[in-house]
Amino acid sequence: MSSLRALAVAAVFTGFTINAHAVTALPLPPTLDNKAYVLVDYDTGQVLAGSNENAELPPASMTKMLTSFIIEKRLMSGQLKETDMVRMNESAWCRGSSSESCMYVPLNGSASVIDMLRGIIIQSGNDASKAMAEHIAGNEGAFAEMMNQEAKHLGMNHSHFMNATGMPMDGHYSSALDMAILARNIIKDSAKYYPIYSEKEFTYNGIKQGNRNALLYTDPSVDGLKTGHTDAAGYCLVASSKRGPMRLIAVVMGTPSMDERASQTRAILNWGFSNFENTTLRPAGQSLATTPVWFGQTDKVSVGLAENMAVTLPRGQAANIKTQLVINPDLKAPIQKGQVIGKVVANLDGKMLTEKPLVALEAVEESGFFARMIDHIKIFFSKFF
Repeated sequence: MSSLRALAVAAVFTGFTINAHAVTALPLPPTLDNKAYVLVDYDTGQVLAGSNENAELPPASMTKMLTSFIIEKRLMSGQLKETDMVRMNESAWCRGSSSESCMYVPLNGSASVIDMLRGIIIQSGNDASKAMAEHIAGNEGAFAEMMNQEAKHLGMNHSHFMNATGMPMDGHYSSALDMAILARNIIKDSAKYYPIYSEKEFTYNGIKQGNRNALLYTDPSVDGLKTGHTDAAGYCLVASSKRGPMRLIAVVMGTPSMDERASQTRAILNWGFSNFENTTLRPAGQSLATTPVWFGQTDKVSVGLAENMAVTLPRGQAANIKTQLVINPDLKAPIQKGQVIGKVVANLDGKMLTEKPLVALEAVEESGFFARMIDHIKIFFSKFF
């Protein structure tokens, strides 16, 4: 697969679509020494560049992003409370070996859910991850099934999880694109807890540990998300950077060193911000047209978008975009407000950039019997003229 995959990968996020389109006169992205990478725009979901982005690879501790996301969702739903205490059983306890990262909760001790969450995100604690898995699901294997259900729901089609930590295990894998999908959902749906991913250090049990994401210390635009490393996985990083109104998510997997995972991520982020911009083509809720309706109390309905129609494209190309309304023919009442009745298509240089559902901006109730009969007569005679 070519290293330049700018805007050429199609995939579906929960609530989002990554759309494919051609690139005009772009400089090639930097050459990166890794097993896979991807660069995605957060707002539009478009893939700007990538290599082997669907390759199923060991994700190491980037796995913990899904562990933390499940915890965050349960916190926000009220199924967990930040102050709930979580026991550190022997099956989760970290003995302090050099082969794994730990939060260092004492054996048979306990820590609050919010401390455990920080231990997972900032310290990459395997012990905290396993303890939370046991607290939520009874054991780590059952929690892994929850992870796989969540991954399927998110559209992570090249992932399968066997544990909550990312420690090497047969059948445990993910992809660069799937990690970007996960990161995008964390930023969107876990806004309350997302700032934890930018915290540079956390002290627990008298032990202060720093966040392993080196870009947090050198690039003020970077505010997350997670590193990973095992011998099998190499050095991995999911990073999110917001510069002005634009946010990009970069994932690198299988780089040769800690320095390389930081420098490669920095390079691809810089390339993306230098060469792309977002533009809103049509705002949500604005009437774009009116279209006829049969059998309704009114004979027309206003149509528009339920959400903003935005696109990521090479800088300087916004003026060349053309949009087209495609409305379903022969609309008949009743029509509900928000009902999809067509689509808006955006094109650049004759190639489709993206499309969004076109919806009714108001309801149209069905007319009375005699009015409907008149419309039936009109439809009948329209076939002859």
